[in-house]
Amino acid sequence: MPTNAELAAKMLRDASMFFRQVGEQNPPVADQMNQNAEVYDQVAQLVEGDPTGEVPTQDPAEAQPQGE
Repeated sequence: MPTNAELAAKMLRDASMFFRQVGEQNPPVADQMNQNAEVYDQVAQLVEGDPTGEVPTQDPAEAQPQGE
């Protein structure tokens, strides 16, 4: 039986495939659908690799410890 993280990663990858198929069938939105698919694939990798990890922030304000 799969773990919750394995199931979540599979669902994310399935969604990624869906976005790619939508993009293939609708060229005007293909770039956006491929970007969406990439994000879903990246999150699937995060869930599999470190299910309880925190998403790294890109906001410099959030990277600074409070009070500094």
